[in-house]
Amino acid sequence: MKKTIMRPWRLTTAVLASALIGAAAPAAYGAFGDEAPVQSGRGTPYVETSLMFGTVRPDGGAPVTDEQFHSFVDEVVTPLFPAGLTVQDGYGQYRDDNGVVEKERSFELVLLYPVAEYQDSDPKIEQIRSEYTKRFAQESVLRIDDRSAVDF
Repeated sequence: MKKTIMRPWRLTTAVLASALIGAAAPAAYGAFGDEAPVQSGRGTPYVETSLMFGTVRPDGGAPVTDEQFHSFVDEVVTPLFPAGLTVQDGYGQYRDDNGVVEKERSFELVLLYPVAEYQDSDPKIEQIRSEYTKRFAQESVLRIDDRSAVDF
């Protein structure tokens, strides 16, 4: 039986690479520190969360209407984020759980809030996603979080 001995520099490289990967994973999620995302010197560090709401119902029911979506925003989103939000009309496509490419009209909801409010805002955003999927029989609501420098 032949024994394989790793050279010291290979072992060191492997250990360092593993440590970096392990350290970077949680840091990527929690990387919304207070430092400015851009070096322009203008703006305050904010988180920009975009939510993409589909309108086609997987069960074959009637698509979510403008009125239904705007009522959802008024009843669910606005009480959680009364400082403001933006809704944009969209059109998109995705592959559903059955492998079918669905094309549909959609809505994009954009929320901006200070980095310091991320921990408080996160469960509210998850509540919005959960309520929409239940209310309109959706498979999911896409969420995108990004850092921004905001200047009002």
